[in-house]
Amino acid sequence: MSKKNKLYDLLRVALGIWIALSANSCKKYLEPAAVSSFSADYVFSNVQNAQKAVLSAYAQMEGDNGYGIRISMYYAYDNDEMIGMHQTGDGDRGDIAHFTLNAGNGQLYNPWVQLYKGIEFANNCIYYIPKMALYTSGSAQQIGELQRLYGEALTLRAQFYLELIRNWGDVPAQFLPSVFVPKGLPGKMDRDSIYDHLLDDLFQAEALVPWRTEVANLGDPASERITKGAVKGLRARIALYRGGYSLRRASSTYGQVMARPADYLNYYKIALGECGDLMQRRDEHTLNPGFQAVFKNVLDAHTALDPYGEILFEVGMAGGTGTNDSKLGYYDGTKVNGVGNAAIGVLPTYFYLFDSTDTRRDVTCAAYEVNADLNTLKGHPITTIVEAKFRKDWMTNPVQLSSTAQYLGVDWPILRFSDILLMYAEADNEVNNGPTSAGKAAFEEVRTRGYGGNAAFIGTTPSDHDGFFNAVVKERSLEFGGEGVRKYDLIRWNLINTRLADAKTNLTNMSLRTGTFAGNYANNPLDFSQLPDTSFYKTSSTIVTGVIWGNSLYTPRTVNSISGYSKVAWATAAITNFLKTSSSGSFAAGFTPNHSELLPIPQSAIDADYNLKQDYGY
Repeated sequence: MSKKNKLYDLLRVALGIWIALSANSCKKYLEPAAVSSFSADYVFSNVQNAQKAVLSAYAQMEGDNGYGIRISMYYAYDNDEMIGMHQTGDGDRGDIAHFTLNAGNGQLYNPWVQLYKGIEFANNCIYYIPKMALYTSGSAQQIGELQRLYGEALTLRAQFYLELIRNWGDVPAQFLPSVFVPKGLPGKMDRDSIYDHLLDDLFQAEALVPWRTEVANLGDPASERITKGAVKGLRARIALYRGGYSLRRASSTYGQVMARPADYLNYYKIALGECGDLMQRRDEHTLNPGFQAVFKNVLDAHTALDPYGEILFEVGMAGGTGTNDSKLGYYDGTKVNGVGNAAIGVLPTYFYLFDSTDTRRDVTCAAYEVNADLNTLKGHPITTIVEAKFRKDWMTNPVQLSSTAQYLGVDWPILRFSDILLMYAEADNEVNNGPTSAGKAAFEEVRTRGYGGNAAFIGTTPSDHDGFFNAVVKERSLEFGGEGVRKYDLIRWNLINTRLADAKTNLTNMSLRTGTFAGNYANNPLDFSQLPDTSFYKTSSTIVTGVIWGNSLYTPRTVNSISGYSKVAWATAAITNFLKTSSSGSFAAGFTPNHSELLPIPQSAIDADYNLKQDYGY
């Protein structure tokens, strides 16, 4: 086990120290069953136990029902970048990905319950920690640690509620431990009210949680805990969701349509301020100079600490079980000797959103798998490229390439500094009806890093509102593919219907080798007829650097073979398989605007709560 995971050994102990929550004959997700016989007086009697209580709330982000697979890799697809490679009609992840699910889908209820369990654990910490005698009368060190724990609990609760809202819309909400809430079954609370509460909470948490550099011994795994940068970044993200579009229930204010509030700019101003503050603290967080290094050298390498602080907030995974680990690199990523699911496919149109000099392409997309000899690679056709930021052939400390394990201990990144820069650019553009020089500089910083630090490749940044907005929309796609961001971005911009339809049209045209694709080539659109029908590849000197292409992937093939290279089919009619409902394609097959932007409430939750309604037509 790597050094970073020592923190999560403590967390296993923490799960055994918790409050005896009142049992109830009714199955209520806001009132989990008792997990311990310890009383609140005992749990919150000293700093060490309070730490373990907060770590128990952290634990609810882990595992199969958290960001270990379902929330991170089921719910975020399909989008205009990638596709879940499972068939429609499975009553499972395929139906989620392709928008053909119903409330009885087998992958909805357990994550719903785990998110509420996290909220309940956080609520207890938020309620009891400020009431501890040590919170006001302890030593300076004790008071500082308890304040930090209080701020962490406020932040964790905000993350749990954000995940519920962006997947399910208006949801039941409470901000006290269940033992203090009157008995009865809760209905939904308006998401705007929840968001406003969270924004206030996070503003409070900012004053309680230390900066990254203020935490003693930064090399210690405790540095994976939430710090001020994560709080401020999450507050900016929630502000953009609060000011963005979402599917609204039919009411006197809204019909069942995508809508955003009239005062949306007030929330963009919050995001602008929070991101601006973070951009002034480059001693705390900044971009890693190498895009690949964020994944290969930090996350996939199980590194204890991101040296640049680019990763502001991540979900620590450990333990090797579905309860507290992740399948990152097994469910997604490249196959190794046939092992792995390779279950998140890259759309060919997304591959070509990148141009040939963008270093992010071959980090995000892998057109190969590792052969049985573990030393050579087999190239893939354009129809089986996989998402590959989390790939087993990059993993070290201690993952072995020959291992058949499914749980690989890779952390899930919730927030990176490049998101801070691009949220700033987006908010700056909206607030000022066009980008300022600061907004353009933030955008260009991310883009330049993507091109390996070569600013000559990034092109001209638009100066008008609409042009800059479209540039941000594209840049966020290039930067965050495979990180569970795109679907939710498209929804808050009210672009998901348009972009899914565009992707289907472009896939069809690419298969027919006709038409053009603007992609990343604003002044020189990609001509689909000029793509090669065959590509040639060989394994590089080390498999971790991927395949070497013997021909351009952007111009027609001019030879039938290349000495020392193998060949693989490329831009062919097989691309239309992504659109066939009879295969593992079915790309966004069931998407219906003003309906599919949210998941249905799990049927088991509806059955347990007569006040909980299915409002979006499921």
